[in-house]
Amino acid sequence: MAKDDGLKLSRRNLVKAGAAMAAVGPFIGKGAGVAAQDLPDVPRNRTLILRWQQPNVYAQDWNLWNGYPNAANHQNGLGLLHEPLAFYSAFADKTYPWLAESWEYNADFTQLNIKTRAGIKWSDGTPFTAEDVAFTIMSVKQFNTKIKWGANVEPFVDTATATSDTEVEIKFKVPSPRFMYFMTYKYDIGLYIVPKHIFDGQDFASFLNFDLDKGLPVTTGPWKVVFASPEQKVIDRRDSWWAVDQGLVPALPEVQRVIYLPFSTEQDVAEALIKNDADCSLDLRPLTISTVLDQNPNITTHTGKEKPYGYVDWWPTSLYVNCEKPPFDDPAVRWALSYFIDRQQVIDVAYDGAGSISSLPMPTYPGLQPFAEGVADLLQQYPTTEFNPDKGAKMLTDAGWTKDGGNWTKNGEKLSVPIEAFVVMDDIGPVIVQQLKNQGIDSAYSDPPDFFDRFPNTANWTASLFGHGGSVSGDPYFTLALYQSTSEAVPGGHQVNASRWKNADYDKIVDEMASTPIDDKDKLMDEWHRAMALFLPALPDIQIQEWYHRIPMNQTYWKGWPTKDNSFVNGAFWHLTFQLILNELKAAQ
Repeated sequence: MAKDDGLKLSRRNLVKAGAAMAAVGPFIGKGAGVAAQDLPDVPRNRTLILRWQQPNVYAQDWNLWNGYPNAANHQNGLGLLHEPLAFYSAFADKTYPWLAESWEYNADFTQLNIKTRAGIKWSDGTPFTAEDVAFTIMSVKQFNTKIKWGANVEPFVDTATATSDTEVEIKFKVPSPRFMYFMTYKYDIGLYIVPKHIFDGQDFASFLNFDLDKGLPVTTGPWKVVFASPEQKVIDRRDSWWAVDQGLVPALPEVQRVIYLPFSTEQDVAEALIKNDADCSLDLRPLTISTVLDQNPNITTHTGKEKPYGYVDWWPTSLYVNCEKPPFDDPAVRWALSYFIDRQQVIDVAYDGAGSISSLPMPTYPGLQPFAEGVADLLQQYPTTEFNPDKGAKMLTDAGWTKDGGNWTKNGEKLSVPIEAFVVMDDIGPVIVQQLKNQGIDSAYSDPPDFFDRFPNTANWTASLFGHGGSVSGDPYFTLALYQSTSEAVPGGHQVNASRWKNADYDKIVDEMASTPIDDKDKLMDEWHRAMALFLPALPDIQIQEWYHRIPMNQTYWKGWPTKDNSFVNGAFWHLTFQLILNELKAAQ
């Protein structure tokens, strides 16, 4: 890439129709618990084929059907097997009581009473009761930071007790007005309710919950695992479902089989979509998805055939730098890097303009807009999206850096920013690297296979492109909590202080907000503004863009996908709200 007044990049190679590639279809190879020939036949027009994540993920978790170990990932089919107490759709701004029929806090939010539905059974015939809920909460509390969500439960919960078969009483250590919302499934957040009769006595951090011959995993939902291997997962519809019996949904899903196949490469997946060998996939980059839309008229997106080909996800992305590693422990260095990045150019070059800039680490959803506006004065003082190389150069100079042979150096060491990410950042990563190089920063981009092992769970990285899984409704607490010092102990890819930034005064403000009722908007705004007055000068990570889910949805075999004209939930099948999509999909033939 040439260095000049503007960045010059060639467009990435697009998928060509008729390319000499083998079509990707369902492959059932050697697995566990059942042989391929033992699986019942399900016609293609009743089968949903999904392309998700890279092959190494399947190799790691194909036999892991417990959501709590650090290596577990609900996005790869596991989430369907753990039904929630409730679902929340941010797009519809609606909560759907599920295993829980209702819930109520006491006046000071120190106690939560949950009423679970009667008449539900686990798939092995054991009744589901309030005891399963109480057991789950207390077990997660006990295992604490050894498992996912433990650090979200232990600081708040004192006791959780089943006072009858359908009643759970949760007593809190401190007022906890957000606890039920935390347990509710939305995006990638929610507490997995597990069967006590299976998990009692097991180590939540290592129990696989997988033995097809013994019927594991059991579930209250309409699905069962029938095959799993490092190459794919196959989940079939069960014959009955309590949600139908109790009138929560009108009928069983029309999908009879869900097949999860690896994402492999974007070109490979695009070819499968064009040939109708896949029904949906992980979101694609704009230049690829526009080609897919041109080549297969049955494929649509959230915005149809029009840009930006998707919706704003809950996951605004940034350039994270490890705040514990010199020189990135210096806010001046972080701010200089921010001033060196031309975000609009990143979007124009990498996405053909189909994107938007993000100034804060939370999405621009309607409920959060008042909070974005509430820090307009701070953003004017600390402009997180400004491209201003002169300002960046002055900050480095004032911090003792000098330009030596075109590179910024200090004490004989180059300012080096090696950026790591995964496949979905492969468009913007090289653009940002070139922009940094243009300003005298030694930088390179890589897509290491162990990225998710290194970031954000270890300190063994320097800079990474990633997103923020925090607030989605009218409450900024969950975004602020991402940057608390204590949150870095949480395993997994969500709700983690990935930047490894620490500020004791900030921590105190966020702890204060944790006990503030969600409807006390004035107090929330005050706490939010005080927290951001500490956050913005420090710039724990460098804001880049809003993340768009540009999800290709194939209507050859399935209709009823969520779109802007039917926005009942976000369209990501890898999120915990996937069941809401499956309830709406109808066979097209």
